[in-house]
Amino acid sequence: MTQNVKNNNLIDPALLEILACPVTKQSLTYDEAAGELISQAAQLAFPIRDGIPIMLIEEARDLNESK
Repeated sequence: MTQNVKNNNLIDPALLEILACPVTKQSLTYDEAAGELISQAAQLAFPIRDGIPIMLIEEARDLNESK
């Protein structure tokens, strides 16, 4: 079951190339282990749910807060 959940957080590399941070408009990096798209410039992590990136600022995790 864990494998199925992990696969749902995979993202198409072509999609990753066109997505940008909604705050800074800069590129994002993909953290496969966490299932998130990372904006280093904004210090935010955007979740990926069921293969869909959630690019809402209010859904993002602040990278400066303790994990």
